[in-house]
Amino acid sequence: MKLLTKIFGEAEIDDSKIITFPKGIIGFPQLTRFALMYDMEKDSHSIQWLQSLDEPAFAMPVMDPLHVKPDYNPQIEDDVLEEVKPLTPDNMLVMVTVTVPHDLKLMTVNLKGPFIINADTRMGCQVILDEDDYAVKFPIYDILQKQKEAAKKEK
Repeated sequence: MKLLTKIFGEAEIDDSKIITFPKGIIGFPQLTRFALMYDMEKDSHSIQWLQSLDEPAFAMPVMDPLHVKPDYNPQIEDDVLEEVKPLTPDNMLVMVTVTVPHDLKLMTVNLKGPFIINADTRMGCQVILDEDDYAVKFPIYDILQKQKEAAKKEK
């Protein structure tokens, strides 16, 4: 499938890479087909883009929450995950949205509304956590900077 995206320009999306969110995502129930994309030139997988295939102008930055909160382990009711079952530690992909304002030092992730994706079936859902342990705006700039500095020291 060819797609003209706002961020990546013209992109070829293999059918096997399409992730289906049967109920859409929060705020956009009509958007049900997505692909995870990243900038190959930067060779960075930490921030990826959840690119809508239904609305090519719509893409949101996402990342694995464990990159910035290693103890992230929300408790989610089984019935909420019905459309993405069977989930195992090997096939479960968890992503959270990244907010990148003009002042990068204010960058945050939403730990309260993760995307849960079954990598085997390519089915996904977005959930809202009832837990108070996770913030909607969890600051990540300092965490990412420390990781960058540590990576430089290792080289």
